[in-house]
Amino acid sequence: MFNLSDLTTSYSPNWCPGCGNFPLWAAFKDAAVQNGWDNTNSVLVAGIGCHGHIVNFTKLTSFEGLHGRALPIATGIKIANPNLNVFVFTGDGDCLAEGGNHFIHTCRRNHDLTILLHDNGVYALTTGQTSPTSPKGYKSKSTPEGNVDEPLNPLAIAITAGATFVAREYAGNIKGLTEIITKANEHEGLAFVDILQPCFTFNKEFTHEFFRENCYYIGPDHDGTNRQSAYTKALEFGIKQIPLGIFYQVDKPSYESRPLIEHSTTPKNLEDLFKKYI
Repeated sequence: MFNLSDLTTSYSPNWCPGCGNFPLWAAFKDAAVQNGWDNTNSVLVAGIGCHGHIVNFTKLTSFEGLHGRALPIATGIKIANPNLNVFVFTGDGDCLAEGGNHFIHTCRRNHDLTILLHDNGVYALTTGQTSPTSPKGYKSKSTPEGNVDEPLNPLAIAITAGATFVAREYAGNIKGLTEIITKANEHEGLAFVDILQPCFTFNKEFTHEFFRENCYYIGPDHDGTNRQSAYTKALEFGIKQIPLGIFYQVDKPSYESRPLIEHSTTPKNLEDLFKKYI
């Protein structure tokens, strides 16, 4: 039987105490055990950032790309073997700044991937610079007088670009996040989950307390198949006004459901090929 111990590596997490990556990691592992995501059927891809360390602490086949380049790797893996569950762990800087162009076009093509955005509103690995989701006026070492830019809205971008499953959850709700990750992976097409998480060390605004006090769950009256309604709901983000849940979900053919060149996924002996370059 597949259980949590099967996902354990020899490395201990080195995230800061209180980091939102801990409950996010726990939620993903719970979902993996519940759904049987193992090395025979699943692959993890991560970008560069604090989130990227998750591949060191989770015993599943994993790849870590260049900064902002997790999605090209993930799409290549999915096209090569459409039967795999492909999970992309990426940060708000990694995905929306360096990787912004890849994010837009991955949504546009509706690749059958599950993107999990670690959204803490700051570049944490590089010690606290303003990121694309930092609030306007946010003070950091890169914006000591306050951020002059309006933050990007990752949900609105995903909906506009063509993602067919768009959701948001708070990292501290492990049970809820486990359910959202499961639903996202079950969806055929581009599933995007914006995961709000605190960075205790560098972001003193987006704390656990802030999210607990200002988030609410979307009610049953919301029409998740209506793109305009989903977009309008996605624009809500403020005091007592941060919606969580599934914003948008529609059924459309994924990129991988279209006719592709048939090829074998059986490993090949590449020894003769490598000899040509010696």
